[in-house]
Amino acid sequence: MIVTDSLECDRKIGVWMYQNSGGPEIEQKMILKLLERGINSVTRLDLRFAVGEKEGIFCKGINMNELDAFFSYNAGEQTVAQVYMYQVLSEFIPTLNNFKSFTVSEDKFLTNMILAKAGVPTSDFYLCHKEDTKLLAKQFEAWQKMVYKPVDGWGGNGMALIENHATLDTLLPFINKSDSRNVYVERFIKNDYSDFRVDIVDGEFVACYGRRANGRDWRTNITSGGSVILREANDEIVDLAKRAAMAIGLEIAGVDILYDQEKEEYIVLEVNGIPAFATPAQEAMGLDFNDRKIDLIVNMIDRITKK
Repeated sequence: MIVTDSLECDRKIGVWMYQNSGGPEIEQKMILKLLERGINSVTRLDLRFAVGEKEGIFCKGINMNELDAFFSYNAGEQTVAQVYMYQVLSEFIPTLNNFKSFTVSEDKFLTNMILAKAGVPTSDFYLCHKEDTKLLAKQFEAWQKMVYKPVDGWGGNGMALIENHATLDTLLPFINKSDSRNVYVERFIKNDYSDFRVDIVDGEFVACYGRRANGRDWRTNITSGGSVILREANDEIVDLAKRAAMAIGLEIAGVDILYDQEKEEYIVLEVNGIPAFATPAQEAMGLDFNDRKIDLIVNMIDRITKK
């Protein structure tokens, strides 16, 4: 944990940053830039170790209720207990992302409902009770090809491509044994098996890159075998990403966009509340947006915490 109380600062924020893939270096850059604004940082505030008392929520000796803000950026270690503390803390101090929008981004069905209402193009989607297998089969007949997704999954985990009735019949017992009451599916988007990931911070465009499936899988997710590729975003893609981030209400967003070859339009596939910085290996291949992203986050924290 890094605390820099020896320096003259009139504000203090808490930070929970991932500690792999270049995270410590990014954290250090952010801390130094915040110090230049008179903002002290307390790092490694993992809410797993937090306790609640009448006086506040304490983590590693710090009363987090007395902080000016909390920056949470660790997708890989979120647990139910940590998210609960995140929710409670957000009632007392600003959190980044704000908790309400963060929870929306964690729910694919709710995200797409909000995007659709805001007029942001998305995939066609459908949700029904998991016991309504006839409704699910009827939807498959309408689409002929669809993707099953856990509403709260990430990284492509738990997803399944349904191309025929045999696959659907095989999947149903798995769905029935799951904890989820509902089953969520999306129409399969005919595409070139690559996507655009657009980072947005505080309403500003940060960068764009892409992911490409490995040829053995239809998913572009890195955890599913996809690879990062360099690609540029046109004005339409940037505008779409900004609209998606604004509709969900995220201060920091990573918007995944596909080109629908059948409808001949770009659509938002997913909105992520904790989009990764470029790893050292990705920086070496030409992804150089980390400094701009840090600057925009620091500017936002500075504005939000000004007294």
